[in-house]
Amino acid sequence: MNEIKPRFEFRTWARNFGKVEEKMRKLSACLGIRESAETYIISAGNDENNTKIRDKLMDIKVFVTEREGLEQWNPRMKGEFPMRAAMLESDVFPAFGVEMPPLQRDVYTLEQYLDEVIRPHPQLSAVSVFKRRFAFTINDCITEHAEIRINGAGLQTVAVESVDVPAILEAKKMLGLDEYENVNYLRAIKRVIGLEALPA
Repeated sequence: MNEIKPRFEFRTWARNFGKVEEKMRKLSACLGIRESAETYIISAGNDENNTKIRDKLMDIKVFVTEREGLEQWNPRMKGEFPMRAAMLESDVFPAFGVEMPPLQRDVYTLEQYLDEVIRPHPQLSAVSVFKRRFAFTINDCITEHAEIRINGAGLQTVAVESVDVPAILEAKKMLGLDEYENVNYLRAIKRVIGLEALPA
């Protein structure tokens, strides 16, 4: 079986990406449009585990390394609701880096997990994120332009992903992204909800 190599990613944010989007659409046809409603669990005690829930499936990715200003993330776990308390204790809560409250149930539905465990916790936030993602291929890299709403706040994001670091760096130049800051979803959401300061 071939080993799956985690991709490196460059992601940046703005109110809009007019010229960047124009370049993207000149370089590649749009390969598809996807929409999703997701819930990110944001922790004041964690910057290295990205936890999101979509269609009652929990996905946790862990930060691996940084190279040439790009970030590499690797899947840590996938789980489905209803979820056993034992899995929440062993696999989910350690990713948040905060103290876990006593669990009162053996099994939690998604709604019970959010309402009884996450929202009452003083260091955790359940953040609603809606995504409309437009897919492209630039310099053989997976590339997207997306319209995002974070708890209702509208932003746009552009991302370039590949296992090939030089290919991402060249794609960034082709799109005019060299002066943009690399900001992953975790940090972007923290800025929107006030857990991280905005850049000066």
